[in-house]
Amino acid sequence: MAKAKSAFVCTECGAEYRKWQGQCSACQEWNTLSEVRLSSPARSGTSAGTSGRGGYSGSLSTEVIDLANVDLSEVPRLSSTFAEFDRVLGGGLVPGSAVLLGGHPGAGKSTLLLQTACKLAQQRSVLYVTGEESLSQVAMRAHRLQLPTQGLKMLAETSIETILAVAERERPEVLVIDSIQTMHLEDISSAPGGVAQVRESAAALTRFAKQSNTVLLLVGHVTKDGTLAGPKVLEHMIDASLLLEGGADSRFRTLRGQKNRFGAVNELGVFAMLEHGMKEVKNPSAIFLSRQQEQAAGSLVMVVWEGTRPILVEVQALLDESALGNPRRVAVGLDANRLSMLLAVLHRHGGLFTGDQDVFLNVVGGVKVLETSADLAVLLAVVSSLQGRALPRELVVFGEVGLSGEIRPVPSGQERIVEAAKHGFTRAIVPRGNAPKTSPQGMEVVPVDKLSDALEVL
Repeated sequence: MAKAKSAFVCTECGAEYRKWQGQCSACQEWNTLSEVRLSSPARSGTSAGTSGRGGYSGSLSTEVIDLANVDLSEVPRLSSTFAEFDRVLGGGLVPGSAVLLGGHPGAGKSTLLLQTACKLAQQRSVLYVTGEESLSQVAMRAHRLQLPTQGLKMLAETSIETILAVAERERPEVLVIDSIQTMHLEDISSAPGGVAQVRESAAALTRFAKQSNTVLLLVGHVTKDGTLAGPKVLEHMIDASLLLEGGADSRFRTLRGQKNRFGAVNELGVFAMLEHGMKEVKNPSAIFLSRQQEQAAGSLVMVVWEGTRPILVEVQALLDESALGNPRRVAVGLDANRLSMLLAVLHRHGGLFTGDQDVFLNVVGGVKVLETSADLAVLLAVVSSLQGRALPRELVVFGEVGLSGEIRPVPSGQERIVEAAKHGFTRAIVPRGNAPKTSPQGMEVVPVDKLSDALEVL
């Protein structure tokens, strides 16, 4: 019998090594190498050709053609029956694509996909494979959510070979795998959820989806720091990577696109977890602007850009005299390092000292703001809390703040102002580069060049 060969694979980036070493040379991470037993040479050659770059021989043409002669006809899409889900996907599900949906336990991954599968099964052929729950558990959830169960084909299995055989026989248009961490291949000796099992199982399923033009939906677990579990090469194989976020104490869930070969990245969809499952939120700004009747100091509304639409969210700042030698800087929903930088700009170019204050910042609704358009709103909220003076309720602010105190323009400024006007805001402080030639009816737009100008306007 031939001796079983093994390799050491980095769980972060998927790089392989013949011997164990403390640090991965590719991603510079420490203690991320784990031993993986390699399969037979015939299988290893096939897998290496399919899982290395995400290309699959079954769906790719061997004919060399000129780029100008490539067919540019629009790829047909299938609606997921959720407008917010379709938005994050870039317009719907693409046949032959592989979509990975991740999230913390209890976020609603299985609920969202079960609702999608049940509704799609009324018009199309759908196969739902569960490896974590029994068929009775899935049926009980579908009954509790009052979903139509006729037509949805179910399979409780964790063997990839069996799943592919059933899928080859049933030929579904949509294949749901819940979850990829529970699947395994017979000729790989490692346990399900390991680096080799996850990588090879995903490669086999994705190869089948490409060859049969099937929509593949994979459920993926996340680690304690919120990243997708398994080898990093898993995210390179698939066409779209989505992350469902939301705390256990909140009924709202946000679906954010992290990778999408068929649409925009960082698109955001908002859902509400109700008694009968996930319900899409048509107007996210309305739920993020549920403000108090009496305006409090440190509260201000800003306009952020998520994917292809503007969203109005409220930012709250609280400053309190610190009893510590090193005052705290706590930011929820924003980058704490950027908050420290903005406070330094406020001191240098605004003349306001916060070095003896604890600064707490929060974005209402659990939204994570990833862009720099929130800089000006953050500083004005800090000034409001520092001076104990409430800002007008009808005021909305956005703009990037530079290290020299200048207010820089941000993308899609006109659309942000229009969205604020739709929600009844009558005054906006914006960068001069985003000031429109004609303001929306009932809206006063105040352009500013420097941080000192914005403070004078207040």
